Amino acid sequence: MRYFIPLLALLLVGCTTTTRKEDTLLDERIARIENGLMPRVIIEGIETPQFNIEDRMRHHKVPGVSIAVFTNGELEWAKGFGMADSSENRMVTTETLFLAGSISKPVAALRTHQLIEQGLVHLDSNINHYLTSWQLPDNEFTTKEKVTPRRIMNHTAGLTLWGFRGYQRGDTIPSTTEVLDGKGNSGEVRVYKEPGGDWQYSGGGYTIMQLMISDMDRQPFAETMRSNVLAPLGMVNSTYENPLPARFHTKAATGYNSSNGEEVPGKWFVYPEMAAAGLWTTPIELGLWANEIQKTLLSQEDGFLKTETVNEMLADNRDDQGLGPYVTTHIFGHGGLDAGFMADLYAWRESANVVVVMTNSDGANVLVREIMMSMAEEYGLPGIYAQERVFRKKSTEELAKYAGTYRFPNGGDATMIVKGEGVEFFGGPFSDRNLLLPEDDSTFFNKATGTYCRFTLEGDRVK
Repeated sequence: MRYFIPLLALLLVGCTTTTRKEDTLLDERIARIENGLMPRVIIEGIETPQFNIEDRMRHHKVPGVSIAVFTNGELEWAKGFGMADSSENRMVTTETLFLAGSISKPVAALRTHQLIEQGLVHLDSNINHYLTSWQLPDNEFTTKEKVTPRRIMNHTAGLTLWGFRGYQRGDTIPSTTEVLDGKGNSGEVRVYKEPGGDWQYSGGGYTIMQLMISDMDRQPFAETMRSNVLAPLGMVNSTYENPLPARFHTKAATGYNSSNGEEVPGKWFVYPEMAAAGLWTTPIELGLWANEIQKTLLSQEDGFLKTETVNEMLADNRDDQGLGPYVTTHIFGHGGLDAGFMADLYAWRESANVVVVMTNSDGANVLVREIMMSMAEEYGLPGIYAQERVFRKKSTEELAKYAGTYRFPNGGDATMIVKGEGVEFFGGPFSDRNLLLPEDDSTFFNKATGTYCRFTLEGDRVK
């Protein structure tokens, strides 16, 4: 026994030393990510800068950011930045709840996949077979083809309404059937082209799926999602309840408008279209959803869902759309946008890596992309690349011919002025100011996003 205590002490010292070294390496990795944000557009002839995350939050007017990173099937790190609520001086923590926007869709789709595995719903049957409280009206477009769970989940059902505006707290909130019949602040959900054709994003379709799940389970949607999906996945602090119950208010981030930086009226909106846009959650808990799907994909062993189900969910379909999440060569996941909130989730198909970024600004798209690119650089992850553009300098006199007023048939008039080495576009259909740099006489690109803008020329005049 006299040798046991020193040996135990030696082992404890060794474990402590190893843990400290691992913590130091992780801190260094996080610091590289925080200070290695890159623009999503790399411009030939202009040095590519690297940014600090907090500097970029100020630049993009994003009050708060929360990040979670999973590697090898486990949470590696999570961290909050900035303010959950500026007026209340509440900081973002890893437990701060954010509205997930359309990331609500692939999470909700899991309940449909469960019902299919249980033999209660068939992927390619008419959705009306499973709706008891409401029926989707047939019309000339449903004579030959029908709306099915598959077509709803992969957005080929030919349904209207891509997204929803939300409701202010205190407004009269419509029921699910009232939303579907256009009795809220959005149009009715109807079939407007033959199902099974081209891809067309439809939050309206997912609202029909929400009703199907509730009808099949004979429970309110938020309740059946909690008991069948969220709680079993460990997403115990997440909820689809709308309006958000008071017990969550102290943890909920306040949403901010990108246009003026002000709080969303009432701090956040209410989304009765819960499956499409109403999930409140954290990056860590969204990561648990992605991690579980990824685990089955990589191991090809049944887990929360059967292997066959996951493989079909993530099969490459048209327009990179799976049965719930989007699917590309390397990544599956989804983005989300609600009033005052923006988020993104990336899970890799070939390695056990998941990154989730959530923010409380609806104008954080560029910042989120910059964070994701820094992550991809640090972890060596494929599928996230900067866009490369070529800048061809023009004189102020040459740029002047592009200045003026441009009329958009469905968006009103927009103004273009010379600014710096390019031209700035604003107004009309554009909510933000867009700085365009020239690539050639007829082609300019958005400096922030890389999006091309092409002009028609008649001789030396811009038509």
